[in-house]
Amino acid sequence: MTTFSSLERQTVVDQLQAEAFDVVVIGGGITGAGIALDAVTRGLKTALIEMQDFASGTSSRSTKLVHGGLRYLKQFEMKEVAELGKERAIVYENGPHVTTPERMLLPFHKGGTFGSFSTSIGLKVYDFLAGVKKSERRTMLTVAQTLKKAPLVKREGLQGSGMYVEYRTDDARLTIEVMKAAAEKGATIINYATAEGFVYDEQNHISGVRVNETIGDQKFTIQAKKVVNAAGPWVDEVKTMDGASKGKHLILSKGIHLVFDQSVFPLQQAIYFDTTDQRMIFAIPREGKTYVGTTDTFYEGDPKEMQMTKEDRNYILNAIQFMFPDVRVSKEDVESSWAGVRPLVHEEGKSPSEISRKDEVWVSDKGLITIAGGKLTGYRKMAETVVNKIVQQLTNETGRKFPRSITKHFPISGGDIGGSANYSQFIGQAIERGRKLGFTERESKHLAALYGSNVDKVFNIPFEPVSDMPRILYVKLRYAIEHEMTMKPADFFVRRTGDLYFHIDNVYAGKSDVLEEMTAILQWTEGQRTQAERELDEEIRKATTVK
Repeated sequence: MTTFSSLERQTVVDQLQAEAFDVVVIGGGITGAGIALDAVTRGLKTALIEMQDFASGTSSRSTKLVHGGLRYLKQFEMKEVAELGKERAIVYENGPHVTTPERMLLPFHKGGTFGSFSTSIGLKVYDFLAGVKKSERRTMLTVAQTLKKAPLVKREGLQGSGMYVEYRTDDARLTIEVMKAAAEKGATIINYATAEGFVYDEQNHISGVRVNETIGDQKFTIQAKKVVNAAGPWVDEVKTMDGASKGKHLILSKGIHLVFDQSVFPLQQAIYFDTTDQRMIFAIPREGKTYVGTTDTFYEGDPKEMQMTKEDRNYILNAIQFMFPDVRVSKEDVESSWAGVRPLVHEEGKSPSEISRKDEVWVSDKGLITIAGGKLTGYRKMAETVVNKIVQQLTNETGRKFPRSITKHFPISGGDIGGSANYSQFIGQAIERGRKLGFTERESKHLAALYGSNVDKVFNIPFEPVSDMPRILYVKLRYAIEHEMTMKPADFFVRRTGDLYFHIDNVYAGKSDVLEEMTAILQWTEGQRTQAERELDEEIRKATTVK
């Protein structure tokens, strides 16, 4: 086990400088996290660096669903549906605390994308290809049954609906838990450390990465036999450092989501629905809120600077008005939003229509292994593919043998509860333990659902605040700092708790207390505290205003 604590950050930096690694991964999203876990569990000495916070790009800005690939039936991509469906089940079993089955309603209207027959057949084929368990297979509903489930849905032209199961997740927490699992197995991992260039051996092959660690303002080199570029939207920038400007490159697709309180959008049933332009988007109830998305528009510019525009917001608001005509939400009702990009792969010399939405792996002349594209659901399989390539290269070069991937049946951090079948019992037992330690039933349930089998570490954190913050907020913050490498308030409110998106009132209420506690724990100067507050305010601004 290596440390994953903000309080021992310098220890991590020292390890990265002093040791020689089999592989270093550039990029701390779900793809990079998966690669680090697969590699370290096969015995590779593994390091990972992330230029911002973990999951700060695409991996905290998705629709927050572990998709089964239903949408690919329309393009007859049967292999894709089958693989994603099976991977979805694996993600769920390995981390049932961060993945929840969500029954999804697919209404069909006269003149819409789907009809009764196509919906029924499509969902049945989907169940078969994806290997959906019997209790989660599709059911077809009449108009009356549909309206009983979802009374807000447009009645005009309604012909019925199909019900199937998607899996809801917290994408950022899923990424963090995979990253922690990798650290627990020995991977050396750090955030806020930017790759600035490569070092090369006598054969002009990459043999390491030059790094700028921005928290402590330290520059150093990591020595590694193999380097993986898993930088998501920044893949092309990393490629350019290797001198590769031609060949495959990224085209970015932007998607935004809007969040409403259920007092103004009282949705109780998750719905996947048609828009006026024949696209499909989701409306999903979650923790007293309803969120709706996503858009799909090409984006040029720095993904760090991206936020919702008026056009984005109006598109979603119009879609809501189209499918839920009795729901009177306006721009003033938007509590929060997020904008993310999906990196799509395009190969030089091909037409714009030949953009790939699948994951692709390629190797440069100097040995840089790049992975781009793909989906959250397929992160484990993508990682296995990359590490297979790495171990094959290492075996050819050194004769060293490596075991096959074991991540198919490997619980991520917090997921060691005996599988999804044991989840309810686990929650019940955790509630009892929490109550004995002075937490309310609601608090205990919340913490158990958030941290899974790590919850006892959270329950047992001594309550020693310097501020007047509530105990539950304090233990979440201490755990995030000591066990999840949280360096800034924005890390905590956006990616460790998700409060900025789904409980923005908690951010407003807890902001000053969190700043005070982090100043004391991390021994910030006044300038560091001011900068941390400024960065959090910028995240709040992006989530609550249009560009």
